[in-house]
Amino acid sequence: MSEEFDLRALLDERGGERYELHAKYLNHQLPRMLHTIGFDKVYERAEGAHFWDADGVDHLDMLAGFGVMGLGRHHPVVRKALHDVLDAQLADLTRFDCQPLPGLLAERLLAHSPHLDRVFFGNSGTEAVETALKFARYATGRPRVLYCSHAFHGLTTGSLSVNGERGFREGFDPLLPDTAIALGDLDALERELRRGDVAAFVVEPIQGKGVHEAPPGFLRSAQELLHRHGALLIADEVQTGLGRTGDFYAYQHEEGVEPDLVCVAKALSGGYVPVGATLGKDWIFKKVYSSMDRVLVHSASFGSNAQAMAAGLAVLSVMESEGTVAHARKTGDLLSGRLKELVPRYELLHEIRGRGLMIGIEFGRPSSLGLRGRWTMLQAARKGLFAQMVVVPLLQRHRILTQVSGDHLEVIKLIPPLVIDEADVDRFVTAFTAVMDEAHGGGGLMWDFGKTLVKQAVAQR
Repeated sequence: MSEEFDLRALLDERGGERYELHAKYLNHQLPRMLHTIGFDKVYERAEGAHFWDADGVDHLDMLAGFGVMGLGRHHPVVRKALHDVLDAQLADLTRFDCQPLPGLLAERLLAHSPHLDRVFFGNSGTEAVETALKFARYATGRPRVLYCSHAFHGLTTGSLSVNGERGFREGFDPLLPDTAIALGDLDALERELRRGDVAAFVVEPIQGKGVHEAPPGFLRSAQELLHRHGALLIADEVQTGLGRTGDFYAYQHEEGVEPDLVCVAKALSGGYVPVGATLGKDWIFKKVYSSMDRVLVHSASFGSNAQAMAAGLAVLSVMESEGTVAHARKTGDLLSGRLKELVPRYELLHEIRGRGLMIGIEFGRPSSLGLRGRWTMLQAARKGLFAQMVVVPLLQRHRILTQVSGDHLEVIKLIPPLVIDEADVDRFVTAFTAVMDEAHGGGGLMWDFGKTLVKQAVAQR
């Protein structure tokens, strides 16, 4: 008999080596970056929108694992579903049968988008996008895909081809045939469609990088143009979907928009089991899977596994029974409203934008001479340093985890678990106000840290 494996004992024995192990065996730059900005914390426990460090100190999560923790951490209903599916000892992933859980999850997911008919289950958001790109190209017989400048759709080769951030693409060419247009530019969209080789246009209803929303009417008009030219609309709802923006899908905010393919992931996992889903129209799936010979033309080894399907079913059950979407809309309106009240008060605070619980806080050039000099110093070294200056004290002094919205952006993105409440909103606004007071005071630890960031940015050039 093999030696018994004791996970708890292993963590107790070697959990303290976490940063050293990562530096030695994984991405060595991650622990280096965390040490540099003081984010090298040791978190021991988590629940809902909060987690606790090794000293038992509470932290507020306004990042949700990049949107994965839509229901917060360790929701009891999702946990129970996973215990249940493990205890059931199902004959999972035989590959030559049809288990009930994938069909049940597809049925429940499609109920929220009645114009769509079928689902392919993969393992991640980037895989959901890859599936949509493949299906669109095969269904239309065309090679080229349009996307938006500054878009983010994933980092595997196909999804990287429609990634609007140059830093992610550099060194990985050649990629798929693609063309970028500006979000909201219908003239550019029509110009590209007239060339007759476009399979699809993939778009985030609200871009994750910078939190930029598609202009009113853009998605509907784009859909009409695409269909007129025989091309498809792909909505990337990997981050915006499942209630994040106050609608089940962000595209549903605009009446009459019915994408041909929709990509979801992140929150569908319940924070436990990776899962991605590509929802699409019946004719597209039937064209891809056109015969028995093509039954496995697109598949995934771990796709539709029982644990992921159980987690997804539990997530949707919780969202429907607890009114998660309406709660996200209400709480998001409260948070963005409180933050917008601060804009006239602080000259470094430029704009609050977004919908629901996907909020962008953008900083901009101040008017007063003293602050303008400091701002210029930061911008000359590297754009985005001021936003990082805000993120660090929010964590170190106020125990709130946030993120800069993208490289070279003076924007903080808030994508907290959808379960945050009014007390959490109060806590964030109070802390953010204190950080803004310090920034506008012109001195102190915050600007000292800014000088450190400047030195590091210059040294890396």
